[in-house]
Amino acid sequence: MALSGNPAAPPEGLRILYRDTWVAAVYKPSGLAVHPSPLVRQAPTMLDGLRDLLGQPVFTVHRLDRPTSGLMLVALDTDSARQLCQQFRDQRVGKTYLAVVRGWPDVTGAIDYPVPTAGGTRRLPARSRFRRLDTVELPLPCGPYPTSRYALMELQPETGRYHQLRRHLKHLAHPVIGDTEYGDTRHNRLFREHFGLHRLLLQSVRLRLEHPQHGGPIELSCPPDEALVRLFPGHAVAGQTEAGA
Repeated sequence: MALSGNPAAPPEGLRILYRDTWVAAVYKPSGLAVHPSPLVRQAPTMLDGLRDLLGQPVFTVHRLDRPTSGLMLVALDTDSARQLCQQFRDQRVGKTYLAVVRGWPDVTGAIDYPVPTAGGTRRLPARSRFRRLDTVELPLPCGPYPTSRYALMELQPETGRYHQLRRHLKHLAHPVIGDTEYGDTRHNRLFREHFGLHRLLLQSVRLRLEHPQHGGPIELSCPPDEALVRLFPGHAVAGQTEAGA
């Protein structure tokens, strides 16, 4: 389907991965806020860019933190938005992320650990599953160690709590590289100084859900960021963009 609107206007890196009459899957770059807020009042947002790209209103049905990159789904009409929001609330959407973390976690596992709400007033049950895809040991000293170890992780949150994956990986003692809130400052500095990376290495790469119009299964995906595969070249072609029903 041809896109309407002005394709020259979107924020850098924002792009359409899939579109039909009812939904669109988009790639959100790291650092781009989804909604306007007092913190990004003068900066472009994903919603503004999508309205320019598509030439029509769009409706968010889930969220990604500003520093997180990757796949997001938006609805193109209010009925589809209502149906998709219910799927996310009911935890019927399969979500998969990739992350580069400090150290070498177990090959597979689950994290069942309550996390605070956005306001920090109470903790809510939260569960995530993980799988270690690859490891690397770099000849770069960090702290008291002569080398630095990192892993590429596949993550599947079973609940959708505030900063859940980032908090869970901190709890596991394998924080995400580039996480300035829950991460390791020494390893973050190493990635800035040696690789020029000033971002969170966490990316949404796959969504599995029911199509809001006909109810059939649909799977949407996007390739991993170059920043993630730089250390793990064997995963450069994982997660090709696709959508089906």
